[in-house]
Amino acid sequence: MRSNREPERRHRVVIVGGGMAGTRLAQQLTAAPPAGAGPLRVTLIGEEPHPAYNRVLLAEVLAGRYAPEVIALPAPAPAVHRLGGVRAVRLDRDTARVLCDDGRSLGYDTLVLATGSNPVLPPLRGLFAPGGRELPDGVHAFRTMDDCLALGAAAGPGVRAVVIGGGLLGVSAARALAERGAQVVLAHQGEHLMERQLDPGASRLLRDHVTALGVEVHTECRVRGLRTRERARGGRAVSAVELADGYALEAELVVLACGVRPRVGLARAAGLEVARGVVVDDALRTSDPRIHAIGDCAEHGGVVYGLAQAAQEQADAVGAVLGDRGRSGPGHREAEAPRDAAATAYQGTPYQVAPYQGTRTLTRLTLASARPLDLASFGETTPAPGDDVVHLADATRNAYRKVVVRGDRLVGGILLGDLGTVGALARTWEGDEPLPATPLLHLLTNDGGSCS
Repeated sequence: MRSNREPERRHRVVIVGGGMAGTRLAQQLTAAPPAGAGPLRVTLIGEEPHPAYNRVLLAEVLAGRYAPEVIALPAPAPAVHRLGGVRAVRLDRDTARVLCDDGRSLGYDTLVLATGSNPVLPPLRGLFAPGGRELPDGVHAFRTMDDCLALGAAAGPGVRAVVIGGGLLGVSAARALAERGAQVVLAHQGEHLMERQLDPGASRLLRDHVTALGVEVHTECRVRGLRTRERARGGRAVSAVELADGYALEAELVVLACGVRPRVGLARAAGLEVARGVVVDDALRTSDPRIHAIGDCAEHGGVVYGLAQAAQEQADAVGAVLGDRGRSGPGHREAEAPRDAAATAYQGTPYQVAPYQGTRTLTRLTLASARPLDLASFGETTPAPGDDVVHLADATRNAYRKVVVRGDRLVGGILLGDLGTVGALARTWEGDEPLPATPLLHLLTNDGGSCS
């Protein structure tokens, strides 16, 4: 028998951003829809033409350890309509549409911004020609697969390379270029490498390790500008990096690893609340409750995480919210109502899922080589007055371990070398659990060490 009922209209979810956060959300929404959830139509807009990939492993591709396809993420279900190589250029909140650079106009009932972040381009003299915005040949950011492939094509034995920035990304890039045989100089303005994650003691060991790989490291080193030469076929090519003291480092290749900045241009132009990132609540909703934001572009509780772990947890949280919305949220007729009415209805939705309460982030990095070095950093690594600090050091094994304890809680730690104990420490910290009655030393090491 034919039913006279009209087919149920699918709730339109448009995700702007085809990176790790956006792809994770698309997977969550289509892999196993929650029981009772209404039907969804998911569109994923990705500016990069490549399939989504694990950005954390780009340095391994640059080093030649992995082929690009090895770090590809699992593709969303075929039901996801993926637009690759397409850029969203404007949000029209009044009509609930996303306008794209190829002329498409996509309507949405729920919009999710997963626009990520842009590399910071430092204000260096000579970086841009007067009135221009093109980087000189040989100068690259290190953020995308295209950046990685361009660097890999330019790097090789004997190529003189300068990496500007000694954070996590800069250290990873310097190590990868050195593995390709380049003559690498790492120039860092701060007092020690990876100062956001490591204390001076751990950073000294990291510096020794990177130096042993053939990287020349300069800290407290401010770069003033770039020297370029005109190319016969037109355009400019980098020839040197000029330091504040006037010294010049000859360079055929320059990597800008000076941090990232959330991509908030779409959100700001659409009138959404933006601080450092797009401001979201515990359901990852922006100031327009039909629009969510996740990943590097989102700011929750005053924090922009900029880490893969947080992006994945936020994608999962929005996936749960939208699944719950399919059971109890407003129908599509409310979503198509004028913006203010829809916002009022949406804000009243009685969500049943647990709110997102932030991410307890653990940074891990493996510097693979003949003598690999693993490092991990989590929580508050600088002790407050009254905190207890436990150090273990083993110079012969290039190992360094430090934890910060507040009362009966582990609040942070730094580990270099063998990370066999990091799992137990991370679980204790992430669960905010009281420390066990056994001495903390047993959590720190299974093989002893010298205590300082």
